[in-house]
Amino acid sequence: MRFSKTFIKTLREAPKDETAKNGALLTRAGYIHKEMAGVYDFLPLGLKVIENIKAIIRDELNKLGCEEVLMSALQNPELWEKTGRFSDSEVDVWFKTELSAGGILGLAPTHEEPLTNMLRTYISSYKDLPLYIYQFQTKFRNELRAKSGILRGREFLMKDLYSFHTSEEDLDKFYSEVEKAYGRIFDRLGIGDATFETFASGGIFSKYSHEFQTLLPVGEDTIYYNGDKSVVLNKEVLNDEVLADLKVSRDELSETTGAEVGNIFKLKFKYSEPLELKYIDDNNTQKTVYMGCYGIGVSRLMGVIAEKFADEKGLAWPESVAPFKYYLVGIGEEGIKKAEEFYEDHSEETLFDDRDLRPGEKFADSELIGIPYRVVISSKTLENGSAEVTNRKTGETKIVKLEELEK
Repeated sequence: MRFSKTFIKTLREAPKDETAKNGALLTRAGYIHKEMAGVYDFLPLGLKVIENIKAIIRDELNKLGCEEVLMSALQNPELWEKTGRFSDSEVDVWFKTELSAGGILGLAPTHEEPLTNMLRTYISSYKDLPLYIYQFQTKFRNELRAKSGILRGREFLMKDLYSFHTSEEDLDKFYSEVEKAYGRIFDRLGIGDATFETFASGGIFSKYSHEFQTLLPVGEDTIYYNGDKSVVLNKEVLNDEVLADLKVSRDELSETTGAEVGNIFKLKFKYSEPLELKYIDDNNTQKTVYMGCYGIGVSRLMGVIAEKFADEKGLAWPESVAPFKYYLVGIGEEGIKKAEEFYEDHSEETLFDDRDLRPGEKFADSELIGIPYRVVISSKTLENGSAEVTNRKTGETKIVKLEELEK
């Protein structure tokens, strides 16, 4: 992408109403645009990061045999009333809208009910199971205080996966496979060393859940852990009698903060029973389908990664999610000409800063935008057929032969 051809402009200062580091830096660097509290647009750079995160998640889920769909955000209240979840007293984050012809629809905060109901058309026999279905979809939650940039929004992108089984044993087996897949996902995103599976309240989904928390100073959850982090708990369940089962006392635990990036639940019959999702087993007996659900906050992950790797100069993306691999700068007539040649061969992985600005301004933007490698080609570097390559994360600069850079 040529910087001169995009509408993106970097900002020296963040908007005054954007106090969270992730929101401020992502706005200044041209990744997002704030519409209102808790509602953001993803600009070209931001969308590339989102798509890279999605690609890693999609790859790991597809390896488990999961199938991707895209469901409607508009929700029929009748389904949710069967499970008791359309009432504001039960789920207080609904956005609801009145139809001009009369009646009310909801904007989905999650998708257990509609998917369970849909599968009544497609599941009839034990031969139809198991099924693992996921989507990347915009969710809507009427948060009382939307804050923390894109860490907590009223409109956000989520990956939600749902599994359907003939037995609790099969549910347990797949649940374990998803736990491992989540570990691989967070490793590939660059946050595996700071992300831990925790025991937590199930909220509106079930009594208990497992959450994946990335330890962050700005995290909104209070997390307790033991010395080797083999036991990690959300504060919500700290005083619960689960704690006794884990044979850990509160005095042994240290306190920190974390940002939730994923969660998994064994739903069992919580939604399949009231919505009558059943199958006929091999003895010709009708039985209820077992269910599990597994979420990852995709846009939230983008904010978490931005927070974790930023420094005083700006963002510093892991290579696996960065919008581009190279930030290219040409200096002087010969350097610009050679930079043009490099860009033509590597346009898909390069942001070419071809703007008519001083080199210092381009360098400052390269650090703000946080692309992994800045490549500078100038008359001076070309004297020995080289380019100057700076690692954004470490700050290390190397002189690299152009033929080596091409490789």
